[in-house]
Amino acid sequence: MAVKRWTDDMLDDLASSVGEMREGMTEMRESITEIRDSVDGLKIIAEALLKVAGQHERKMEQFERETELMKQRQAESDERFNVLLEEVRYLIRSNSGN
Repeated sequence: MAVKRWTDDMLDDLASSVGEMREGMTEMRESITEIRDSVDGLKIIAEALLKVAGQHERKMEQFERETELMKQRQAESDERFNVLLEEVRYLIRSNSGN
């Protein structure tokens, strides 16, 4: 079995490769940190949007309740008006007959 000896050039190349790998790892760590920061920012934005959506939904529900109440009041008003109108017609017919 032959033994391969390391030359100075081979050691320099190895050291250079290790240095490049370290730099690459450092850049990768920085990228991961940036990605984590971005994800954290997105989480904050998503939570804020969910909060706003919840507030909007509550406002819409309140608006729908108020609208339904207005419709109910309008229907009651219409009913009272029709009763009064019938009474006026009755009085007019009663007076027309005299």
